[in-house]
This record gives sequence, structure tokens and C-alpha cells, in this order.
Amino acid sequence: MTVRNVEIRDEEESAPTSPPPTSEPPDGGVQAWTQVAMGWIVMVISWGWVNSFGGFQAYYISELPESPSTISWIGSVQAWLTFSTGAFSGRLLDAGFFTPALLVGAVLQLVGIFLTSIATKYWQLLLTQGILTGFGGGILFTPSVGLVLTYFSSRRAIALGIITTGNSIGGLAYPILVRGLLPRLGFAWTMRLIGFVHMVGFALVACLMKSRLPPRKAGPIIDWVAFKESVFLSYNAGLFFFNWAMYYTFYHIGAFGIQVLGMPYSEAAYLVTIVNGVGVPARLVIPLLAGRYGPLNMMIIMGCCVTVMAFCWLATSDRVGMYIWAAIYGLFSGGFQSLIPTGLASITKSLDMVGTRLGMFFTVISFAALTGPPIGGAIQTAEHGGYRVAEIWAALATLLCTLFVTTTRVRKVGWKIGTPA
Repeated sequence: MTVRNVEIRDEEESAPTSPPPTSEPPDGGVQAWTQVAMGWIVMVISWGWVNSFGGFQAYYISELPESPSTISWIGSVQAWLTFSTGAFSGRLLDAGFFTPALLVGAVLQLVGIFLTSIATKYWQLLLTQGILTGFGGGILFTPSVGLVLTYFSSRRAIALGIITTGNSIGGLAYPILVRGLLPRLGFAWTMRLIGFVHMVGFALVACLMKSRLPPRKAGPIIDWVAFKESVFLSYNAGLFFFNWAMYYTFYHIGAFGIQVLGMPYSEAAYLVTIVNGVGVPARLVIPLLAGRYGPLNMMIIMGCCVTVMAFCWLATSDRVGMYIWAAIYGLFSGGFQSLIPTGLASITKSLDMVGTRLGMFFTVISFAALTGPPIGGAIQTAEHGGYRVAEIWAALATLLCTLFVTTTRVRKVGWKIGTPA
């Protein structure tokens, strides 16, 4: 009996076993690039939708008896919730609940869009377009970006760059769609058509987007250790100031065309389209360069360019100049935005913490998206409708962003210029 037990044990020990699941990202392949495609769709119907609010801002100014600063709270709350909800939804990815988060986020956003179609008052738009679609976008956005990050290592920057083109494509497409459909279908059916488009996108994502890493059930929703890391803190500070200025600019550029340059709404909406759309090539090229030179290095360069253009807004006083300025500003800001998730991943040591830290990061900068447009609008009101002081404020905030990102780079690798970071 003893011999027989030994033989069985020997056979069991020599039998082939399945290899343990690897934690190394595939960094390519059909499955990985499928996640990129689905992440792109999520980006279009979450942040592309949010960034297109400048077109709605210009329209609501002509339809609602409210000040530009008051109206901008709709878009600000929407952006704030899309960012801040990530503190919790990012942890859901790490815990293995990506699909439930996606479904809940999709339902909330769709309900918000379809209810927006019947909204006629300011408070109704704030509740539907601002709060409901913001919550929905936040629940599904952060886990989707975090999921794609887990599929790539050396190609992470270009994968994220492709995804973030959805930000620009959405910001380009929605104003064109709204501008073209409003005179023909009216506001209600324009919004419903957008809701149907989102419904198709959500169906594709739900079928094809899959988590790769095993769930990490244990662990806090917030990684408090991160707030003791100077690199993480300076990165958060820099991106706070960037979003402070950027959302003010993106939301008020159409209103600037109407109020300062005398453009009709149909023409001012093109400014929103341009500032979003021209970022597409930069979102592809800049991540390629970041893969070679490092995301933080490229963010510093792009930050300097955006800062220069932010100050150049002060010199823009006619329609042609405004179109040129919007195109160049949109190009550089698009390149900068394409590196934001990759930059955070580059200062995160463990991939299974990406979802959690993305959520924390997005929560911090969400307050910049919330307060930036109203603060800029309040500055305009104090200036009796003028834009000059608000433009200076936005430019200085962009400069602070560049300085803090530079600090992050120095904290990580030092002052040596040739070091990728």
C-alpha cells in the first residue's frame, strides 16, 4: 500500500500543470488592440461628450435667461462628476467589477441624455445634462482607461494616445451634430438622436471589453500612501492648474466669439469644433514621441507651448485671428491631454494599483473642472463682461501647470535632460 501511494504521488508530481497566469502585459495582439478600440468609444461618449459643452454653452446663452457664469455650472458639474466618481469606479476595476460598473454608468448616462431632451429650464439641465450624465460618464470612464493600461507596457503611450483621440473626435463631432440638427429637428430630438448613438456604443463596449488581471479584492478605495509621495503630489497639482484653465477656455471660447467678436451662434460653434478637432493628430504623434523620450518630458514641452498660446489669446481681436489661435491652442492642448493617463502610469509602481490611483488623481483634478469655468465667468462679470483679466488668469494657471510637471520630472529622475521620464 505504501509503495502504491508513493507511485501515485510521483505520478501526480510529474504530471503537467497549467502555467500560472502571467501579470506581464501582452503589449499588443488582437485582444489588446480591441480594448483600445473599445476604450476609444468610451472616450468619445464620455469625455468627448463633456468637452463639447462649449457648443451647448453658446446655445444656452441665447435661450436661457441666465448669465454665462451660471450656465457654465452645467458643464462644470458634468466634468467634475466624470472626474470625481473615478475615485470609486477605479477601485471597481481592481476588484473585478468592471462589467457591472460599465452597465450602471451606461444606464445613468443614457437616462440623463434622454431626460435632457425634455428639459426646458436651467435647473432641469443642471440635473440631467450636468449631474446624471456626469455620474454615468465617471462610473465607466476611469475603469475603462485603467483596463487598457493593463494590456500594455512599452506601447502604453501610443495606446492611450489613440484612446484620447476620442476626446477630440467627440468634441469635434457633437457641436457639428448639434449645429446641423437643431434647426431641423429641434433640441428634443437632437438630444434623443445623441442618446441612440450612445446606446449603440455602449452595446459594443459591453460585448468586447474584458478585464485581464485577476481581481484584487483586498485593499482600500484610496491609496493614502500616494499622498506622501512628492512625485504624485506635484503631478496632481500641475494637472489641477491645467484643467482649471483648459475647461474655462473650452467652455467660453464660443461665448467669446458671440460676445466679443459678434459671431452668430452657428459660426461660434465652429470655434468649439476647431479647438477640439485639431487635437487629433497631436494625440497620435505626441504619444509616439513619449514612447521614446518619456511622457513627462513631452508633457513639459507641450505645457510650454500651451502656456505661450494661452497668453496669445490676449492679442486675438478678430475672427481670422481667433480661428488661427483656436487651431494652434487646440493642437498643443490635445497633445498635452493625450499624455495625462500615461504620465500617471509612469509614476505608479504597480499595475494593479492603476485603477485606484487614476480614480484618486481624477478626483483631485475634478475640482478644477468644477470651479474653472465659473471662476472665469465670475471674473468676466467683475470686468463687466470683459475677457482680458480672465484670459490672464487662465494663462498664469497654465504656466503653473508646466512648472509643477517639471517638478515631477525632476523629483523622479533628476535634472539630466537626456534621461527619458
